Amino acid sequence: MANAPIMEELKDAACQVIASGRYLHGEQTALLEQEMAMLCQVKYCIAVSNGLDALRLVIRAYKEMGVLHEGDKVIVPGNTYVASLLAVSDNGLEPCPCDVREDTMNLDTCKIEPLLTPQVKAVMPVHLYGTPCWDEQLIDIAKRYNLKIIEDNAQAVAAQASVAGLNGTKVTGSLGHATGMSFYPTKNLGALGDTGCVLTSDEQLASTVRALANYGADRRYHNIYKGLNCRIDEIQAAMLRVKLKHLGQETQRRMMIARTYNEHITNPLVTRPAIFDDMQQVWHQYVVRVKERDRFMSYLKQNGVGTDIHYATPPHRQPCYSELASCKLPVTEMLAREVVSLPIAYPISQQDAIEISNIINDFKAK
Repeated sequence: MANAPIMEELKDAACQVIASGRYLHGEQTALLEQEMAMLCQVKYCIAVSNGLDALRLVIRAYKEMGVLHEGDKVIVPGNTYVASLLAVSDNGLEPCPCDVREDTMNLDTCKIEPLLTPQVKAVMPVHLYGTPCWDEQLIDIAKRYNLKIIEDNAQAVAAQASVAGLNGTKVTGSLGHATGMSFYPTKNLGALGDTGCVLTSDEQLASTVRALANYGADRRYHNIYKGLNCRIDEIQAAMLRVKLKHLGQETQRRMMIARTYNEHITNPLVTRPAIFDDMQQVWHQYVVRVKERDRFMSYLKQNGVGTDIHYATPPHRQPCYSELASCKLPVTEMLAREVVSLPIAYPISQQDAIEISNIINDFKAK
């Protein structure tokens, strides 16, 4: 979400925090947590330092509760940012990559069951690019095998799944047992720096996460865990509260841009992302696929259109996860070769999207 149109609101909020003299654990943080819990239809929100820490804290809390243990495995999608896996391995657990669907580019829940062993204790669906990763298959597997579902909702704030989650809700962040969310500045709901939150309706998990994020203390100078310092700054909470008021408008704008691209891009060399009528996608990224990606991106650059790649190297091909290099993830690797993110963030307008589509339609095969 862009800062320029709401600059005065942000300045006023910052001044209020400065004048309050309270920079941590203040009113803005408490109100942000209440508002995020309400938006995502969960009982508890714990604002923390960033999205990776949010996921790390969830897994660490489950370890402290005796639910997860070192050496356990967590199913993760092959097509995701490396942070999803880092949260697992940082806690002494093993990420187990699963291939993804070509249409959603998200975890293929039909491919989970063959990967299950007694060591697999959780699944981490990632709602990548703003498209919910949730279906009846995932619910059934989680219930039959008693698996925890930890959502990585770094890119899909306020998205809605096509079927209800474990808690009877459809909003991402409330579908599974717990969620890690990012408010990185480029997100649909972004702070002016690093921050994130944990969402859950599990009271014990919430209290454990809150203590762990504050040096392991359940009250002042009483440390029940060997915790971390993963607190949110009061000024970032204030910035997010301003932006939260505009999130609905930003979501509608992104949905309009995505529909415009899908209606106007007709080049057979370019595969458009699917728009699913039975869910609400919030379009953190608008990602197309092109076999001649480098030439396509160069062509767009020459015509004044910026692009990006999310993600060129999947986690199981990263040097730090060399132990996962033998994983067979053909769809994930195809996406890594072909995906291109088109402009969708403010100030891209509907007319801009039409003009970019026309440029794309003029792209020719070699």
